[in-house]
Amino acid sequence: MSIADIRKNAEHKMQQSIEAFKTSLTRVRTGRANPALLDTVHVDYYGSMLPLSQVANLTLLDARTIGVAPWEKGMGAKIEKAIRESDLGLNPASQGDLIRVPMPPMTEERRRELTKVVKGEGEAAKIAIRNLRRDANEAVKKLVKDKEASEDDERRSQEDIQKLTDRMITEVDRLVASKEQDIMAV
Repeated sequence: MSIADIRKNAEHKMQQSIEAFKTSLTRVRTGRANPALLDTVHVDYYGSMLPLSQVANLTLLDARTIGVAPWEKGMGAKIEKAIRESDLGLNPASQGDLIRVPMPPMTEERRRELTKVVKGEGEAAKIAIRNLRRDANEAVKKLVKDKEASEDDERRSQEDIQKLTDRMITEVDRLVASKEQDIMAV
């Protein structure tokens, strides 16, 4: 494995960390409705627990309401119960075959709690990126120890990996700031 391979591998893994962070951010509620909020809800479907998206169609009815259309007639009550019992604090209401899930307005206190959650997620993403930097630097040191690379190459690669790390951490900070702005917008 060469230094270029180590750097490319580290960059790929750091990018994956950022994508995972973006995915976790979609689950944090803002003032607007987002079907991704219901990704964590699981419904009892003939004895097995399935994600809500596998038993119903999720749509946005308006900026503050998610529509849930079950694929089977008898699933409406189970879906409604699963949403109500989730820790999301949502109160679904049935209208015939459609279940409306209105997003309650968030209090200032709840918004502040959510910004703390976002900052915590961001910090976890930064830690993952820094761990990848450490792993990459250790792999380069091993190459130098095995006489497959020079110390100058090691120094250059460490600077390169640090620049990559700084760029990724800046991206995480930008995502955190953007999400905080979304949350605090009334």
